[in-house]
Amino acid sequence: MTAYTAIVSARFRMLLQYRAAAMAGVVTQVFWGLIRVMIFEAFYRSTTASQPMELMDVITYVWLGQAFLAMIPWNTDPEIRQMVRTGTVAYEMLKPVGLYNLWYARALATRTAPTLLRSIPIFVLGMLFFGMKAPESMVSTVGFAAAMAGAIILSAAISTVLNISLMWTISAEGVGRLVPAMVILFSGLAIPIPLFPDWAQKVLHVLPFAGLSDYPFRLYVGQIPPENLWMVLAHQIGWTILLAFLGKYMVSRGIKRMTVQGG
Repeated sequence: MTAYTAIVSARFRMLLQYRAAAMAGVVTQVFWGLIRVMIFEAFYRSTTASQPMELMDVITYVWLGQAFLAMIPWNTDPEIRQMVRTGTVAYEMLKPVGLYNLWYARALATRTAPTLLRSIPIFVLGMLFFGMKAPESMVSTVGFAAAMAGAIILSAAISTVLNISLMWTISAEGVGRLVPAMVILFSGLAIPIPLFPDWAQKVLHVLPFAGLSDYPFRLYVGQIPPENLWMVLAHQIGWTILLAFLGKYMVSRGIKRMTVQGG
């Protein structure tokens, strides 16, 4: 465990150095956040039908999505991608740690450090200028924090499975094109899940992606009562464990069949 803690700590500190990239990301995400807010405002002004979420809740939901965008597992690790393409992934197998655990630790830091750098400025700007509201209560704040911790470990589990898939695909082009659209849509980042048709909500609530953003964000705005936090955490932890078993199985299969390219 000490080795994996050291891996997370070292990579986390390394990623915190990319402050200029984080600030550029903040500017980009604020720009797209404003566009999305205008789209939802136009939708709410043009409809007379009752909606399952109030406009202020949707606006807050949008800014939460922009603040935690870097946490979403929509691509593979570029360093692992390069290692697989060049054959240096063989050196990863010589390290005295499990390959799945090693890559999970990397994914955990990769999803956490950039998110920390970007989320704080977007929170401040959203609260001061863009209509983002504070949590409903202190209990909602604690529940949101707990759900975001669950979202991070779930995101790292999904990222690790994507990275392991490179053992078969080598090129990440297919994953890089398919996964972003799927994750953005199914997690609620494009459209809050309560605005989907009822039949689609039933499916999306079962999939792991709702635990990445929709559940934590709805805890924040009060759409999910704090007393239902245990169901959110059960969903996130259950999928994390299931994906961990899947990832370890994929590693064991992949190592037996792997042919190193280059090297």
